[in-house]
Amino acid sequence: MFNRHFMDYHKDRFQDASVMVFKNDRVVALFPANYVNQTIYSHQGLTYGGIILNSKLKLQVVIEIFKLVLEYYQNQGFTDLEIKIMPNIYSDLPSDELLYLAFLLDAKLIKRDTLSVIKLDNRLKYNKDRRDGVKRAEKHNLIIKEDDEFDTFWNTILIPNLQGKHNVKPVHSLDEIKLLKQRFPSNIKQYNVYHNDKLVAGTTIFITKNVAHSQYISANTDKNSLGSLDYLHDYLLSKVFKDKRYFDFGISNENQGRKINSGLQYWKEGFGARTIVQDFYAIPIANFKMLDSVLL
Repeated sequence: MFNRHFMDYHKDRFQDASVMVFKNDRVVALFPANYVNQTIYSHQGLTYGGIILNSKLKLQVVIEIFKLVLEYYQNQGFTDLEIKIMPNIYSDLPSDELLYLAFLLDAKLIKRDTLSVIKLDNRLKYNKDRRDGVKRAEKHNLIIKEDDEFDTFWNTILIPNLQGKHNVKPVHSLDEIKLLKQRFPSNIKQYNVYHNDKLVAGTTIFITKNVAHSQYISANTDKNSLGSLDYLHDYLLSKVFKDKRYFDFGISNENQGRKINSGLQYWKEGFGARTIVQDFYAIPIANFKMLDSVLL
């Protein structure tokens, strides 16, 4: 049995096509999705995607579930699926079933992003530039605060920087990030850096059980001379999130993963971050029939 899961967050931007999978009136799997024309997308309003599974489900059942999901979408008139794989650092348990299913369904790899990640119980030493940045910040007596409001960071630093450098807006609007903060107060935190009581840098952190992820990072034009972002992330890595498994700086990619912002990548790797990938696949929905003969 399937029900559409109405996700009111992002409801004005996306046509929802999410489904819930039930067994004996209990939800055993969720697939957050939206659609454009005849294509189903692993929800474009979410940073990470894929199918969310009950931890008790074994591979055979997962194959059956995904086959039913695809068959359901075909019956609704959809022809194609574009799916993103959740990076494995976000899973509590080994969970590569979707990668295997992509192989079985002759999926085409259409995008591969690189995430810069630190394993916090095995941190590498900072490079000299990052160490020097922290020292500069200390000399300038910068102050770091966890702030409950996002307006100043969004309006005076983040939005102007994204608009000026890349001609884009944040994926989340200010109202959306406030709504998320209201609903998940322990999972979204805003950390700001001040110099002489003036906001000079900040980051919005998304927090899960195993990972702290810098969703947005931005600073004013004095970031290099002040060392504001170096100081901020040293504080987060060394104090605030030192007991998490991973710290995820996110991607430095452009052009569907085929280009890397080398300066941004260098900055992240200066803290000891190393690379994992997130894959995106295109699957003809009619290929669900290929799953009929998998199990011997």
